[in-house]
Amino acid sequence: MLTNPTRTLCVAFALFCVADATPTFAHHPGGGGNATEAGPIFTIPASTLDEGQLAVGVMFEYVRLRTLSNATLINAAVTGNEGVHDLKTIESISAIVAYGLTHDLTLGMRVPWVCRTGIREGDEANPLDPIVLNRGSTFGFSDVTFLGQYRFFNDKKTQTEAAVLLGVKAPTGLTNRYDNQGELFDAEFQPGTGAWNGLFGFAVTKRLGSWSLDSNVLYILSSTGTQDTDLGDRFLYNAAISYRLTGSASEKNGHSHSMKLGADFPEPMYHGGPKTSATHSHEEPAASPAPALDLVLELNGELHQKQVTSGVVDQNSGGTLIYLSPGLRLSYDKWSSYVSVGFPVVNEQNGIQPDPSWRVISGVSLAF
Repeated sequence: MLTNPTRTLCVAFALFCVADATPTFAHHPGGGGNATEAGPIFTIPASTLDEGQLAVGVMFEYVRLRTLSNATLINAAVTGNEGVHDLKTIESISAIVAYGLTHDLTLGMRVPWVCRTGIREGDEANPLDPIVLNRGSTFGFSDVTFLGQYRFFNDKKTQTEAAVLLGVKAPTGLTNRYDNQGELFDAEFQPGTGAWNGLFGFAVTKRLGSWSLDSNVLYILSSTGTQDTDLGDRFLYNAAISYRLTGSASEKNGHSHSMKLGADFPEPMYHGGPKTSATHSHEEPAASPAPALDLVLELNGELHQKQVTSGVVDQNSGGTLIYLSPGLRLSYDKWSSYVSVGFPVVNEQNGIQPDPSWRVISGVSLAF
């Protein structure tokens, strides 16, 4: 069976966009990629890889936040409002691999490296002269995510698909990063969480010619990790509309046919020699794959619970965030690249936190 390389590439990486999407409220990172004729970048489609198909890739995510003023940080410190921190950027680079175990079951793994910059907070060590401490940045390998997608419904006539998502995030990330003053960073700034997280979700896809409609929900069940901290459960919800603007990423293989000269056709005479039966083989050259360009528009939402440390709830954590994310994906043969730029349209954070300003997700992937 012929497969669409774009499908192979995109499905593999959409699994991890939402599965590890940046929880900006708790300052932990995210992901990207997707599906067939046209499809989303961040939203997980219901489509799966074909049996035996393998895809690998690299993904980059960058989140820019609006930094808090010195006055805000100092006032929080003076009034005893703990948990107020500033943050400039969240950056991550991830290696991703996915494999089609069957036509309806795809398994994947994501290994991220994370960096957070511009971490600051107020300090009232001297009540007469409170200052803002520049604590520096943290970086290192984060938690590895394993995610499975099982497609239980696939109506080819109506081009409708549905799938369940199950996975786990393992506590493989570093949790021992120190600041410029030699103090251990809080759990929310560590590259890893030190906690086991369960992932449970559902995805649906509907194709309409060059259009694709996709949506998914994913619940991430958190547990207590490093520094006796539970960073809070997360409920992620996404919807996308995609359009194949131009080209096709599928490759048409050449074909051959044989023609027996004898019973059906007059046999050639070879200078008076005996008649023979011959087989003629003709193979047409393979058509060159054409580049394909997809236009994508998504809504990416997250509801994040407050974090709890040693039984104490952090009032400056959690909230609701929704991004409007236009994007592009360019595919050619077995290669695919994509970029999505997200802008917050709903930003209701609890307490005092730096607001996300914009987000970029990009990557490149290869199918085998």
